[in-house]
Amino acid sequence: MAYDDGNIFAKILRGEAPAFKVFEDDYSLAFMDVMPQVPGHTLVIPKDPTEDIFHANPVILGQTMATVQKVGEAVKKAFDVPGIMIAQLNGQAAGQTVFHLHFHLLPRSQGIELQMHAREMADFGELETHAARIKAAMA
Repeated sequence: MAYDDGNIFAKILRGEAPAFKVFEDDYSLAFMDVMPQVPGHTLVIPKDPTEDIFHANPVILGQTMATVQKVGEAVKKAFDVPGIMIAQLNGQAAGQTVFHLHFHLLPRSQGIELQMHAREMADFGELETHAARIKAAMA
């Protein structure tokens, strides 16, 4: 399958769709998931138009993973949790619904239930607050 530049993450990268941005550099962008599985659910995407991890430019992938590390630590701190679950899906059969490479950062601790993904939109005010907490944790 060829990369579809009409996907929502490509639109976010071009500024055609809104996002609650947490971090951005020359290689990657981190922002709040609008259909979070838990409070603080953050996404990290490469700026390179790639569908999955198997087609990613290794240099850009390495830079994107550095962002996953940096933002993951900030999410952990901002939400005061002992762990972060990192999920990355490749292909429809694996559950991928947006065909632009992305990493899910999910704050985890005992007793926090994961909600199903892509069921309902979160309150945008809450997402804005969560993004501010993560940014502050990176400062």
